[in-house]
Amino acid sequence: MLSVLLAGCQSWHLTKKSTPFQYRFVRGQLVLHSDFPLPEQHRLIEELALQRELLSEKLAVPPTDEPIHIYLFADETSYYDFLNLRFPGFPARRAIFVETDVELSVYAHWGDHVAEDLRHEVAHGYLHATVPNLPLWLDEGLAEYFEVGRGRGGVNRPHVDLLVSQANLANWQPDLARLERLTSAAEMTQQDYAEAWAWVHFLLESEDGKKNLLLDYLADLRQGAAGATLSSRIEKRLARPRLAMAEHVELLR
Repeated sequence: MLSVLLAGCQSWHLTKKSTPFQYRFVRGQLVLHSDFPLPEQHRLIEELALQRELLSEKLAVPPTDEPIHIYLFADETSYYDFLNLRFPGFPARRAIFVETDVELSVYAHWGDHVAEDLRHEVAHGYLHATVPNLPLWLDEGLAEYFEVGRGRGGVNRPHVDLLVSQANLANWQPDLARLERLTSAAEMTQQDYAEAWAWVHFLLESEDGKKNLLLDYLADLRQGAAGATLSSRIEKRLARPRLAMAEHVELLR
C-alpha cells in the first residue's frame, strides 16, 4: 500500500496497479498513456505542452523536467471503474491529480469537458513539480486560472457569475484569511473555488504591482521560507484589499 496525495490535499491509498493503457507517447514534460489511439499532434496535447512555458512565464517560476503522467480513458465507465479499483472510496470527479513520492499523475476520461479538466489537472502537475508546499487555496486558485486556456486573460466566467450573484444576495464577501485556513478539499465549496480563482486573477491581472505580491510569495515558497501568509502581505501593501478584489470581480461581469 502506498500513501498518495490527490489534488485538494486528501490522503488515500493506492491499491495494486493495473495497466489497461496500450498507447504511450511523450510530449515535452508530459507522458501520455491511453486505452485508445490518440494522435500525437492533437491540438489539446500541444496546448497542454505549451502550458508549461505559459505557467512558468506568468508566475516567474522555473520549469522542471519532472515527468507528469497523464492517463486517459476513452469513456467515462472505464475511467470510474479504474478509479474505484485504484482509489476505493474516493469521490467521483471527472479528472484527478495524484502526487506520490515517485510520480505526478493525472487521470481523466475523454468527454465534453476534457480540455478544461486536463488544463486544470496538468496545471497542478506543473505547479507541484516546481513549487513545494502550495497552500490548498492557492493550488486550486491557480489551477482554476489556467484551466480556461490561452487568450482569455484567465477569466473563469462561471466563477465571475457565481461570485457576482452571491454578492448581490449579500451571501459573499472576499476573505482570503478564511481560505488560508482550509486544509482539505472536502471543506471547499464551489464558492470557495471561485473565490480562490478570484484572488489569483485579482493579483495577476491588476495593475499597481499587485502581481509582485503573488510572485514574491511563490518565490518564498520555492525557497522554503514563505513566512507571512499572503493575506497578511496583501493587508500591509494594499488599502482595503477585500473591497478592491470585490470591485475587480464586479468589473469582469
